[in-house]
Amino acid sequence: MGTKRTIAFALFLLPGMAAAGSDPLVSTFATCTGRLSALMEHQWLVSSPEADATRARRDGMETLLAAITPPETAPQVLARRIEAKYAMSRLLTRVAFNRDRTDAARAARRVEVQIASCNALLLG
Repeated sequence: MGTKRTIAFALFLLPGMAAAGSDPLVSTFATCTGRLSALMEHQWLVSSPEADATRARRDGMETLLAAITPPETAPQVLARRIEAKYAMSRLLTRVAFNRDRTDAARAARRVEVQIASCNALLLG
């Protein structure tokens, strides 16, 4: 049942990912906005003091995304953002609730790399 949902979710998002991918900068900002949203929500759940700083970075990325998103592609860009948020949320779940320490460490490294690449796009 889980696999069917994942496939249906992926098929729903494919058109959005393609349209958002037509402009690499829009796709990058949408991806980073989604990733930072997932991280912020995860930090809220675990009462992390870093949540406010993550929110500020997410808001900055959201502003950049809004500034360059053509109105006609807004639904596809939102789909890309949701897809990235979902993927980051799954990684964060692997980090926090995984009994396999090796896999949790691998997921943590992936989170670190993905968030660092997004943070590098922001000034200050």
